[in-house]
Amino acid sequence: MSYHQPPHQIPAPCIIDRGIIINKQDIGRLLTDLGRVRYIHTIDGELQSEGEGYVLEVFADACRSTIIANQAIYINVCSFDYLELSQSPVKEVHFDLLQDNRQLRLIPLSNPLQDHSTEQLNAEALEAMVTQVLSAKWDVQVDDDDECPF
Repeated sequence: MSYHQPPHQIPAPCIIDRGIIINKQDIGRLLTDLGRVRYIHTIDGELQSEGEGYVLEVFADACRSTIIANQAIYINVCSFDYLELSQSPVKEVHFDLLQDNRQLRLIPLSNPLQDHSTEQLNAEALEAMVTQVLSAKWDVQVDDDDECPF
């Protein structure tokens, strides 16, 4: 009698505050909600450019470019080999996107906890306004039905 044991599966990685991420989906999830960032672009350790911008889109497409222009940031995770997540000595989180000798460091300037609560408040306010508009439209339709001769 033999017992068939399933092969031992290696657990998925668990990265907390520091680590290297190679999975493009994980990189995308991590970068999607960054919002406002400071960026530093270096090649071979030499500064090429730096500034501030807003992450507008994060995607994975082998035919499209990562673009930073006019403070708008569009990140193609396929432009990079991996992401290194780390913290500065003063606990400032930064995301280093690396490809060969190129590094794009993103330092968040917005707080996702504060942004999420503001976003939630905005969503609730928007929902209330839509409800009021629909209610007003319904009232107008009811009034119109009363006046309609047919």
